[in-house]
Amino acid sequence: MLSGFKEFITRGNVIDLAVGLIVGTAFTGVVNALVNSILMPAIARVFGSPNFDNWLAFGDIKIGVFITAVINFLLIAAALYFCIVMPINKMNERRNAKLAVEEEVEEEAADVALLKEIRDALVAGK
Repeated sequence: MLSGFKEFITRGNVIDLAVGLIVGTAFTGVVNALVNSILMPAIARVFGSPNFDNWLAFGDIKIGVFITAVINFLLIAAALYFCIVMPINKMNERRNAKLAVEEEVEEEAADVALLKEIRDALVAGK
């Protein structure tokens, strides 16, 4: 019974998940600082502060609060995507393209070396 638990805990997936959770929790402060100090002031300057809190209010049911939260989420998600995710993806594409070219050159060099070896063997055989 304990050996099964030990196997489950020491599996790579569980450890990777735990590390990801801890890093994600630690990264929360960075994301909050980015959103509260940079993105939200920039978004507020461009779009204003969207606030639909009292829109579609039926007593205690306030649909506008939900709409405000959704709009804030979409604005923050778009800003994060265009300011962080997209540039990092472009950087990774450039790096991968460079690595692919280097691999292609290495493969070509091996082909050329083999052809030179065949040529030299044919010349020596004459």
